[in-house]
Amino acid sequence: MLKPLYVFDMDETLINADCAMIWNQFLVEKDIATDPNFLEEDKRLMALYAQGSMDMEDYLSFAIAPVKDLPISQVKALAEECVIKHVLDKQFRQSKPLIEQLKRDNIDMVIISASVTFLVEAVGRHIGIPTALGIDLVEKDGRYTPQVSGVASYREGKVTRLQQWLDAQSQQYSEIHFYTDSINDLPLCQHADYAYLVNPCPRLKAVSDQPNWTILDWD
Repeated sequence: MLKPLYVFDMDETLINADCAMIWNQFLVEKDIATDPNFLEEDKRLMALYAQGSMDMEDYLSFAIAPVKDLPISQVKALAEECVIKHVLDKQFRQSKPLIEQLKRDNIDMVIISASVTFLVEAVGRHIGIPTALGIDLVEKDGRYTPQVSGVASYREGKVTRLQQWLDAQSQQYSEIHFYTDSINDLPLCQHADYAYLVNPCPRLKAVSDQPNWTILDWD
């Protein structure tokens, strides 16, 4: 039987914050990221992201550097700790009953984010959306590298990654509902049947007068 699919961006959409920035702050607090300019560079790069002009290769080279020598199991354990301590209390209030209702109605949900997969999966597990697509990293000698494995789930890449996921499913979906805040997700907004703009950034809001697009004011 055909049924709808609900797809969610993560940062500033389900979570009222950017989880990658929270993670980087966490790495500084843990003395894992020790470059004195680390957080300043993070802010610079994320400002480019907000403008829709960040180079993902540059960002990953910067962001993975502090953990590139740590075993993957340790990085995942740190991500779990970070999410529990610093992310879950920032979930948008309105997203909780929505997720609960979709689960009761047996509606499939997917998170698709431009954050790295180990962060997206950790958030998804805790908020009740276990299917989580993020930027997959090439692994070498049991460590993460800054190289992207496959297609990065960023801008047009989100459409590609979602389609790849859909192609691998036995379930067929009648329509796609997509929630986001970011101009970077304009391609997926245009691809979806319904788009819900959660506190949209100015550039996304400026093009929001589209059929089946709804602006949501969440807190």
